[in-house]
Amino acid sequence: MEKTNGREGIALSTVETGIENPGLELMEEGINPEGTRKTEEQGHSLGDGLEPPTQQRYRRNLQPFTRARSFCKTHAGLFKKILLSLLCLAYAAYFLAACILNFHRALALFVLTCLVLLVLVHRFLKRFFGEKLTRCLKPLENSCLKLWMKGVFVGVFLVGLILWLVLDTAQRPEQLISFTGICMFTLILFACSRHHSAVSWRTVLWGLGLQFVFGILVIRTDPGFNAFQWLGNQIQIFLNYTVAGSSFVFGDMLVKDIFAFQALPIILFFGCVMSILYYLGFVQWVVQKIAWFLQITMGTTATETLAVAGNIFVGMTEAPLLIRPYLADMTLSEVHAVMTGGFATISGTVLGAFISFGIDASSLISASVMAAPSALALSKLVYPEVEESKFKNKEGVKLPRGKEKSVLEAASNGATDAIGLAANIAANLIAFLAVLAFINAALSWLGELVDIQGLTFQVICSYILRPMVFMMGVEWADCPMVAEMVGIKFFTNEFVAYQQLSQYKNKRLSGVEEWIGGEKQWISVRAEIITTFSLCGFANLSSIGITLGGLTSMVPHRKSDLSKVVVSALFTGACVSLISACMAGILYVPRGAETDCLSFLNTSFTNRTYETYVCCRELFRSTSLNGTNPPSFPGPWEDKEFSAIALAKCCDLYTNAVCA
Repeated sequence: MEKTNGREGIALSTVETGIENPGLELMEEGINPEGTRKTEEQGHSLGDGLEPPTQQRYRRNLQPFTRARSFCKTHAGLFKKILLSLLCLAYAAYFLAACILNFHRALALFVLTCLVLLVLVHRFLKRFFGEKLTRCLKPLENSCLKLWMKGVFVGVFLVGLILWLVLDTAQRPEQLISFTGICMFTLILFACSRHHSAVSWRTVLWGLGLQFVFGILVIRTDPGFNAFQWLGNQIQIFLNYTVAGSSFVFGDMLVKDIFAFQALPIILFFGCVMSILYYLGFVQWVVQKIAWFLQITMGTTATETLAVAGNIFVGMTEAPLLIRPYLADMTLSEVHAVMTGGFATISGTVLGAFISFGIDASSLISASVMAAPSALALSKLVYPEVEESKFKNKEGVKLPRGKEKSVLEAASNGATDAIGLAANIAANLIAFLAVLAFINAALSWLGELVDIQGLTFQVICSYILRPMVFMMGVEWADCPMVAEMVGIKFFTNEFVAYQQLSQYKNKRLSGVEEWIGGEKQWISVRAEIITTFSLCGFANLSSIGITLGGLTSMVPHRKSDLSKVVVSALFTGACVSLISACMAGILYVPRGAETDCLSFLNTSFTNRTYETYVCCRELFRSTSLNGTNPPSFPGPWEDKEFSAIALAKCCDLYTNAVCA
């Protein structure tokens, strides 16, 4: 903006003088900022008493710096592009060097780089070719063509499913039990539906179909299985860095031996990391992409889809915060879907704690992701939409970034917020385990009065829930133990149930005998996988209060609506986990080569391991006793010099009739 001296018509501007501060130029010319000529004393005071010739020299010396700064501002975009190009070239050189030197070691870097490139390519295509692709796909919006394509797709899917079931279950008939379980749970939920005629079967079939396809990708295909196995291993490695902080605060002994100092610090660490990712916008980006895909395939509304997709990463009280401004206007069906998504999944923070128990990380990740489409599908089966939703637009809901001002503030807030979650988990574990011990003592006392020994809450659950667990595909011998854990998860807490599962898994891996005194000590690997899926969710009675409390604080005037649907959402969320377990039962196949017992027992084994138990059990079964004569070894063990030595070693570790 120009400033003119009215007496002499002197016009000074930033553009003309090249100096950013017009006031400084006016002062150097002997003119006050107000537009009046300076007195001699004022002029001599400029530059700490410098004389006028010196002022001119000072101004000439200042001009190159001013011009340089102006040049840099003018070409800032060019300099930025040059700097980014140099950084990209440097990273490309580093990336190639890492891959050439040792590709296996650089696998994580390779995967991350591919993901970043995929995002950049997607943005490029959307920016420059998005409108063209939209115009090309417009003819597909024709209603007749759409119906024809839907019919073909459904027909191909049903034929493929029937062929797959016939061919795949011919080798493993037990998988048909899991398929029957899916049908049974779906029919039960349909029978409990609020509006049978309003059920959108497109949503239901798409949800279950996406869950099934994702399960095939993760469990059956080698690339998918290896990818999620690798991802689970990387998460375990990442979570192990918690030890550095917790050992410094609590000491090595406490961290290694005590649960509170071993698992709970992981929640703080993971909460800090999730807060940083949320501040950077990564969580919002992933959630929106998942929500967009589910919305266009299943036909659900933007708000409910976004909340359910967010439950993959955050908890059942944090996910509704993503759609807080819209909760007041959501229909009961949409609220039911939001609640079901919270009950059917686990948060990323709690996921880290379960992994620290020794639960298979890839199964936990798969179960949480698979639950999202199933939660939407089954929620719409139980509580179909009969109202007019305000959120049917295809654009979705935009998610803002975190309110923090820096990464450090986000990290600090994430760790601080996680303290409440860790304390809540610790308090619940203490309370629920104490209550469970009291209930078991009371039941045992009542049972003894009528000569029933060992009556506990777990025993009652094992009998009541055994048929349901069997329909998930669990072997009948493992059903009592799995039914116990499912009952503990629903009536008390999923933490207690996963802790019990980790104990069974540790017993199996440590080579404990399967049966001791007529009691089974651990469950099979197949039963472990199915149980992991069935327990993956917050669907337990205590979660009703947590969900109602969280949602009521956001929309207090809808308390009656929330109370009306929360129980239905709880049971629907529980069924989501059970159907996920059935999917795992259909798709699970043993992986890896079986242990070569001939080679294994020919080594100097001294400790109990799962491989030791399996091979010793096989040797015991192959050994024949001939009265007082030495035992004989038919089959593959025949004429093996080490067979007798291996039998003696096995008898030192395990008890069997052939050892007598």
